[in-house]
Amino acid sequence: MSVKDRVRVESVELLSDNWYVLRKATFSYRRNDGTWQKQVRESYDRGNGAAILLYDEARRTVLLVKQFRYPAFANGYDDLLIEVPAGLLDDADPEERIRSEVEEETGYRVRDVEKVMESFMSPGSVTEILHFFVGRYLPGDKVSAGGGHEGEGEDIDVLEVPFEEAMAMVKSGAIRDAKTIMLLQYAALNLFR
Repeated sequence: MSVKDRVRVESVELLSDNWYVLRKATFSYRRNDGTWQKQVRESYDRGNGAAILLYDEARRTVLLVKQFRYPAFANGYDDLLIEVPAGLLDDADPEERIRSEVEEETGYRVRDVEKVMESFMSPGSVTEILHFFVGRYLPGDKVSAGGGHEGEGEDIDVLEVPFEEAMAMVKSGAIRDAKTIMLLQYAALNLFR
């Protein structure tokens, strides 16, 4: 039985489309025992995105970005978040979009990118699928200062960090962003053995 056969959507109400889209759905779900249960859920649709870990295998370094994230601040985190470069697709191809996002945020023009996975990051409340990439960089690939797009409220610092230090930052809690932790773990298993 398909999941489609287990869900009967009764109504979907638009709650907000101020920054992204928040909807409230009322539906019935057919449980494992065959009974139908009415449920109400809200889902936040911000579109799909892409993230990339830039790495220099020879020098054993990674490029990360550091920026303000209001939701983290609102939840008591009093620091800038350290992350991999990432952005929303805005209907573009994931690889095409991550290339432009990298250059905008870091100032590096990445040549080779490899898609390594896709993931729902918070499937209980957010519709987003995130496309994960890795890509090599060299110091000579820097073509601009980076820093993000001021018109989008971005004010991004670029960090070049030894890989072992980045992993230690995960352990210490200095890196708390899930997509960054996932890509660093991927690198530990596949790129920096």
